[in-house]
Amino acid sequence: MRVGLLERKLEDLDEELSRERRIGVALREVGLALGTTLDLEQLLELILEKIIDAVEADRATLYLLDDRKNELVSRIVQGEEVRQIRLKVGQGIAGHVAQTSKTLLVNDPYEDPRFNAELDLTSGYRTRSILAVPMKNHLGRTIGVVQVLNKKTGPFGDHDAIILAALATQAAIAIDNSRLFLSVTQKNTELLEIKEQLEHRVRDLKLLFDLESAMGRATSLDELFTGVLSEALRTSEAYAGAFAMKGPDGVNGQLYLMFQGSDTLQVHNVKSASGLTGAAIDGGEVVFTNDAPSHPDHDPSLDAHLGEPTRACIVVPLEGEDGDAMGAIALFNKRKLPGSTPRLGSAARDEEFTEEDRALLLLIAANASTAIRLQMSRESREREERLTSIGRLLSGVIHDIRTPLTVISGYVQMMQAADKRALREEYAELALKQFEHIGAMQRDILEFARGERNTLVRKVYLSKFFGDVKEQLQTQLARVGVELVIDLQDKGTARFDEGKILRVVHNLARNAAEAMADKGGKFTIKVSRAKATRNAVAALVITFSDTGPGIPREIEHRLFQSFVTSGKKGGTGLGLAITKRIAEEHGGTITVKSTSRGATFTLRLPQHAAAEK
Repeated sequence: MRVGLLERKLEDLDEELSRERRIGVALREVGLALGTTLDLEQLLELILEKIIDAVEADRATLYLLDDRKNELVSRIVQGEEVRQIRLKVGQGIAGHVAQTSKTLLVNDPYEDPRFNAELDLTSGYRTRSILAVPMKNHLGRTIGVVQVLNKKTGPFGDHDAIILAALATQAAIAIDNSRLFLSVTQKNTELLEIKEQLEHRVRDLKLLFDLESAMGRATSLDELFTGVLSEALRTSEAYAGAFAMKGPDGVNGQLYLMFQGSDTLQVHNVKSASGLTGAAIDGGEVVFTNDAPSHPDHDPSLDAHLGEPTRACIVVPLEGEDGDAMGAIALFNKRKLPGSTPRLGSAARDEEFTEEDRALLLLIAANASTAIRLQMSRESREREERLTSIGRLLSGVIHDIRTPLTVISGYVQMMQAADKRALREEYAELALKQFEHIGAMQRDILEFARGERNTLVRKVYLSKFFGDVKEQLQTQLARVGVELVIDLQDKGTARFDEGKILRVVHNLARNAAEAMADKGGKFTIKVSRAKATRNAVAALVITFSDTGPGIPREIEHRLFQSFVTSGKKGGTGLGLAITKRIAEEHGGTITVKSTSRGATFTLRLPQHAAAEK
């Protein structure tokens, strides 16, 4: 009998040892899983499997608390099936545990009012016993509930509750770690996205800065196209770029083509409405293709200009003054370059243009459109100003041409009266020199009309010029109590752009009048000539002096910069900057000296050609 009791005890001990071994294995496997993966789905499935095995339950459910909705979201393992349900906190056995944060053992659930038998009725399952424990994180806050149903070897006991609580703690650790990992991963992803966005912003700002610098240096459309295409090719890694501009007739146009690694433009005459660029201009829409030959508007003649087949292309229309497209900017054949290898050559590998390339070209086109319109307007205005200047100065040229014509007439008469051939040849040679003088006058005007010069330098009679100045300024200055004095120490001739120097005189006279407006004073214009030295050519020297309060010290060193003003009402700070530019266009200088008794500006205009007296 004692042997039988010992055998039964040994069997119980073996069974308990097996159970403990099973529990130990379950805890160890869960612990190992925690160290090898942070995938929440995998962890929860593993924990549920081990819970069923450890407590010998028929089913296990793991609920996670949704704080926003105050609900428990469950994962139920039934054999190989995993399904999900939602339960309000306080509802049912699991809801009660979530609300109280206390373990609940129910071995007769149908007698417990908290039990919802509806699930059994709908599923045909019979719940005999329930054990539910809260899952608490390291802060002691309940983050979910673990619930097991129907122990296979009898009712659940306190020992099962201890085991389930241990596994629930492991589950809480797994969930917290996974959530923390996901949070960190999400934050890292957000930071990477923000970093990428910032890099794009910095890149765009750098591109805009480089574009503005390139466009600001441009003095012609060709220089503007070269600067913009250089930046576009650099940022896009395209093989070639181009500006396609409509001609005045709207039918013919020009293609300004530039290749990567080059700093010169190739200009081709094209039909405005032809090809991919023509499609963008006519339609006013972006043309974007990485399979150019299959595009309905592809023109094979472009291949000849590129020197290779057109494979990929982005064309963005350029908005004109009237809102219609005045042209387009295009990129052709994207290249991936090894290191700093130039984009031309066999080392480059073809790639496709991306949406990022499209966005960059749109950005470039928006800025280039404005710059092109301004440059075209500037050139048009300069042409009009040149024509106006030519019309205004033609009367002076006609007056000037009378002198050589009179000389020629005199020599011709002397040739008629001369008996000796040598004397006639001498007179003829002198007459021919006068024709050369007339030809020089003609060339000056033609060069100015074509825009090859910014200034129309011609012979000016100083006495007449400053006589006109006196008539224009005297009454105007007298109104503000300023006396005009013109000290004409040189009454001969000089060579300069009459209209622009007159603008300088008016700018300086206006500034002087404003400086002396409160108390009145004297404005003196002195005209003299500096002889040539070893270090300097002969120069016409014009000084402008006033008896005002002088120039404020804080702006004296930057007086000739744009937008610098002493604070006078309505001042733009452009007058003296324009004056300096005109002096430099003549190859001259303008300087200033100032005291509390007034300011003196000195304008020096080089006189390379001998002036006639």
